[in-house]
Amino acid sequence: QVQLVESGGGLVQAGGSLRLSCTASGRTAMYYAMGWFRQAPGKEREFVAAISRSGFVTEYADSVKGRFTISKDNSKNTVYLQMNSLKPEDTAVYYCAADSTASTGWGTTKSRSYEYSYWGQGTQVTVSS
Repeated sequence: QVQLVESGGGLVQAGGSLRLSCTASGRTAMYYAMGWFRQAPGKEREFVAAISRSGFVTEYADSVKGRFTISKDNSKNTVYLQMNSLKPEDTAVYYCAADSTASTGWGTTKSRSYEYSYWGQGTQVTVSS
């Protein structure tokens, strides 16, 4: 069983920055492909960013390209989401997800929520205008 614990959310003014962290428990968690999703009130959960098992391949939603950066520290079982130039429309609960599928390629990223096995509890990000 894998547990994911997110941290780093909060209230920030438009144009500001936040860094989210997600630490995974479990001996093999460092080898998982990871992703970040978000869900705003009244909206469906949407893909934000993903990183491969190796940590060398990343993928982003068009809405965050150039502003958000996903990274992974396998030695700490932690994935990060650096969010810069935040906008009010980035306000949402942000969820970390892990793909524990053993057959996932080391350079593969996943952008669909059903491809992930484990989810964190979410952390609120609020961007004021």
